[in-house]
Parts: sequence; structure tokens; C-alpha cells
Amino acid sequence: MTRNTPLPQPTALTEALAARYGAGLVPNPPEDLPAAAAQILHQILSHRTWRSFRPDPLPAGAVELAIAAAQSAATSSNLQSWSVIAVRDATLKARLNAIAGDQPHVAQAPVLLVFLADLNRPRRVTEAAGGKAEALEYLESLVVGIVDAALAAQNAVLAFEAQGIGSSYIGSLRNDAHQVAELLGLPPEVAPVFGLAVGLPDDARPAQVKPRLPQAAVFFSERYDPAAALAPVAEYDTTLRAFQSRVGQLEVGWSRTVAERLRGPEALRGRENLRDFLRNLGFRLK
Repeated sequence: MTRNTPLPQPTALTEALAARYGAGLVPNPPEDLPAAAAQILHQILSHRTWRSFRPDPLPAGAVELAIAAAQSAATSSNLQSWSVIAVRDATLKARLNAIAGDQPHVAQAPVLLVFLADLNRPRRVTEAAGGKAEALEYLESLVVGIVDAALAAQNAVLAFEAQGIGSSYIGSLRNDAHQVAELLGLPPEVAPVFGLAVGLPDDARPAQVKPRLPQAAVFFSERYDPAAALAPVAEYDTTLRAFQSRVGQLEVGWSRTVAERLRGPEALRGRENLRDFLRNLGFRLK
């Protein structure tokens, strides 16, 4: 993946679907799909997480263009209750990376974006207009900010990929949300949701498209089907083990990974204290 690489031809869409589902059942795209639509869908289906970046700086204007795409995402009631901080300073990025577990690709990335749920701005706007902003004290308002930040970030990821730029979400910034807030000078009612390490991909260490669960496990008609949600898991374990073997990872499948990740609060690596962190950051969470 290099900057300014032309988008693939529409005939590659089926291959992208096959890569996304591995050995699973691959849906058939519409036969009359326009070429431009096929190219956009190919980019989305070919998303992968990059964990190795070149040392080159990002091209001028690349981040700003991605933020414009982020601001084009849906936002609940047009509240736009999210913000983002670009961290380029090596010392500050290193301190944030220490919270995130000292990940090599965060150290390599020229930019670390920190997406925030921001209820401080709507509170100040409301109070300036003579209101009380009492609704911000309820959990729903924080959920809105988190969802807004996630939607915005995914738009930014797609915009970066369209420019030949790779990225990796860094949820482990929440290991110590309070320290992140101190380092970034966050006011009350602003919380870090996740980081996004951004850089030019190192083609010498290419990332691979990781297969996802079959659609039957996540896509239902009219009502949720608990049996259908579990039925494809054994098949997916086989698919993921084959992928792990191909990329040189331990062949543990998916079920064991989920069980290990959810074994207990210690697996959350500090994030089990998130509610307390949020209260210390000024969120009341009624």
C-alpha cells in the first residue's frame, strides 16, 4: 500500500469479499454495481490494521483532509460532541504510548490522534445561551459523545486509506484515562475514547485482511437469533486459525481469544477503573 496507489478495478470486489470472510460464505455483490461504487466498497472491505510505519512525515494537508471527512460523519442531533487532538511531539507521544503499553507502531507513527467524547463544549454553549445543560449529567449524553467520536474516527480512517495512509486504533489509551486527560490538558467532561496511530505503511511488513465472523452470526431478520449467533463460531475458529498460521501467529482461533480477553477484570489492564476515571473527569453518569 503506497500513497497515490490507484484504486483497484471493480473486478477485485469479489476477491476483497473472499478475503474478508476467508473460507466462510461470501455474499454476492449486485451484478449492476457501478464501477465507482465497487471501488469505494473495495477500499472499505480491504481495511486492515497497520502496525508498522515508515519514518516519513505525512504529506501536508493529509490530516486536515481526514478530519474534514471525520466531521462529515453522522452526529446525534448535530451536537458534534466529540473532539480530536493530534499529537506529534515525540516526548508527549512517548508518554501516551507508555500508558498504552509501549506499542512499537505507536512509537513509529508520526501522528497519534486522540479522539475525545467532548461534553464540555456543549455545556459551555448551553450555559452561554442561558441554559443549564442538565441532560449532560446522564449516561446517555456520554454515550452520544462516544458514538459520535467512533463514527468520526472511522470516517477519518477511510479518508486516510484513500490517501495511501495506514492507521491503527489504540484503545489501550483508556488504561489510565485520567493520566491521558492530564497530559492533554483536558477540561472537565472531556474523556479520551481511543487513539489512532497514523502513518505511511511500511510495505516491507504488509498488513493482512483479517477474516470476520460469517454474516449468519451477526446479521438477522426481524428478531435476534441466539442460536444463529453461535452456530458459525466453530467454522470461524477454523478460518481464523488458518489465517493465524498464514501470518505466523499462534493458532488459537477466536473463541480462546475472546475467553482470554474476558477472563476477569485483570484482563482489562486498568480499564476496569474507567467509571471512576470518568467521575474524576467530571462526568456524573446518572
